[in-house]
Amino acid sequence: MAVDLLLGLQWGDEGKGKIVDVLTKDYDIIARFQGGPNAGHTLEFDGIKHVLHTIPSGIFHDNAINLVGNGVVIDPVIFKKELDNLSQFNLDLKKTLLISRKAHLILPTHRLLDAASEASKGKAKIGSTLKGIGPTYMDKTGRNGIRVGDLELSNWKEKYRALANKHEAMIDFYNVDIQYDLKDLETEFFAAVKVLKSLTFIDSEEYLHQAQKAGKTILAEGAQGSLLDIDFGTYPFVTSSNTTAAGACTGLGVAPGKIKEVFGIFKAYTTRVGSGPFPTELFDDYGKTMAKVGNEFGATTGRPRRCGWLDLVALKYAVQVNGVTQLMMMKGDVLSGFDKLKVCTAYKYKGETIEHLPYNIEPENVTPIYSEMAGWKEDLTKMSEASQIPKALNDYINFLEKELEVPIKIVSVGPDRTQTIYR
Repeated sequence: MAVDLLLGLQWGDEGKGKIVDVLTKDYDIIARFQGGPNAGHTLEFDGIKHVLHTIPSGIFHDNAINLVGNGVVIDPVIFKKELDNLSQFNLDLKKTLLISRKAHLILPTHRLLDAASEASKGKAKIGSTLKGIGPTYMDKTGRNGIRVGDLELSNWKEKYRALANKHEAMIDFYNVDIQYDLKDLETEFFAAVKVLKSLTFIDSEEYLHQAQKAGKTILAEGAQGSLLDIDFGTYPFVTSSNTTAAGACTGLGVAPGKIKEVFGIFKAYTTRVGSGPFPTELFDDYGKTMAKVGNEFGATTGRPRRCGWLDLVALKYAVQVNGVTQLMMMKGDVLSGFDKLKVCTAYKYKGETIEHLPYNIEPENVTPIYSEMAGWKEDLTKMSEASQIPKALNDYINFLEKELEVPIKIVSVGPDRTQTIYR
């Protein structure tokens, strides 16, 4: 069987967790392929809100196996907290939650390095979540990292000590005031590792290969968004992994030819957390309304999200880079009541009108060119059928489909899994 892939097309926070939860009933395996606890995938059902950081978003379905792939970086402390939060739901995690031996571990000193690095940058900081993600991927590519499979070796604590000592020397090099008690942090870390070791470790690429041969249905789940990709995002204001479709192949060991559907998720407007260019960002009442009605605060950091109109130049780029076959539009309900809507369809770039994403989208180089459309007044949150969608919203969707040349198959009209309209 082929593998379907679900990923975000903007700067993250598109609503991937909800859609994975909605789609899980159609899949045997949900596999996370990159990122770490910097992700915050929010699911809402039965009046309860759940936020997952590392564990795949299909975990609440008894029928699904949830796999943390080799491309993911795992913080045992945060992972343990996620497990503790799930304990009340009587889930058989030993059976339904599998972890790749090739996934890398985030150490306490990775988090400290992250904080020291960010502090040293002053005003040039990139807006890191300070979860140790970047330093862990640096150790991975520098061939220094500790992997989940190392926990099964007798000398893993010696490897840990050597790497932690190296990190402390690097922290001193940054010459910033970072206060910490490593012994305290290590006590918590080693207790969390003990819990992690109680779960099932697997050779995930072999597991997925055999699952495909057996006809199992697999959904690969991405974290963050395409515009945060280390290669194709708004560098250097990006994450440290490949968030695009190619990342699913390297992050799970799935061959490119085995990818079938690519589900691209985007908001009906645009948001961004942290630093970095944002051509359609709004500083007026429209932007404030989006933030307030959309409850635009980071699920992981709690930081307020910057808001702006939908940027079709950036969205087309993400569709192209990922080979998206189906689109899913989130938070259309947030735009209810707007008298007008704007969509960026091109940029004025260094005096020239362009419709592709250029190398640099800093404000001194880029001015967005907008098309204006009518808004809608109707409350969408109680709607459940495509026939109930108001004309102005249908016009908006049809316009986007024409521009993007990909069908919009799902429209989300609220955070709950029931507030999902199939088109």
